[in-house]
Amino acid sequence: MRALLSADAAIEERRMFGTRAFLDDGRILVGARPGGVLLVRVDDENGAALLTQPGVSRAVMGARTMSAGWLDVVPEVLGDDTALMFWLDVARESTGSAVADSESE
Repeated sequence: MRALLSADAAIEERRMFGTRAFLDDGRILVGARPGGVLLVRVDDENGAALLTQPGVSRAVMGARTMSAGWLDVVPEVLGDDTALMFWLDVARESTGSAVADSESE
């Protein structure tokens, strides 16, 4: 994941919430969680649709089950760089629309 994101100078890597998180403009895109689980931040609408895919569930942080905008993707779904890039692209698209929405308010 680091290699796929390192080409973008705007991406910042930081340890947060028990993950190695990758942020764009201060917003979490994805995180590497224990056991190889990928934490993916998306908008709630996309998250609800993505929850229907195999190996995807709502993220749980501590005792709290997160909204449909926080997804855990199991490592078995991330078998190659193409699969991982799909999730990175989904996160970037969602974060971009979230930034645009907040700037228009």
